[in-house]
Amino acid sequence: MDEFFLILHDAADSVFSALSPEEMQGVVSRYNAWAQSMAEQGRLRGGYKLEDGTGRQMVGRTVTDGPFPETKEVVGGVFVIAAANYDDAVALASTCPHLDFGRIELRRVDPV
Repeated sequence: MDEFFLILHDAADSVFSALSPEEMQGVVSRYNAWAQSMAEQGRLRGGYKLEDGTGRQMVGRTVTDGPFPETKEVVGGVFVIAAANYDDAVALASTCPHLDFGRIELRRVDPV
């Protein structure tokens, strides 16, 4: 079974900043339930929330602020899941609550 990165993208004008603490807790509970479901199926290999508004981008030897300052794109976190192929990975990603808030990029992990 292959491994796939699910990269959770969100726009800089994210709805997350407008959520009340109670609403945010509900969102976090949905992510946790999804991750628990993936773990119970033996598919979750890892998952990480990234710090808000942090990161650097390197081009050659030049370092700039922000992960993607030219596009104002934000990566909020990643999951690593096991899937038989891209179709299977897409089916699993389609159940992730992040699709209510942004987009998910799927990338196969290179086993090399």
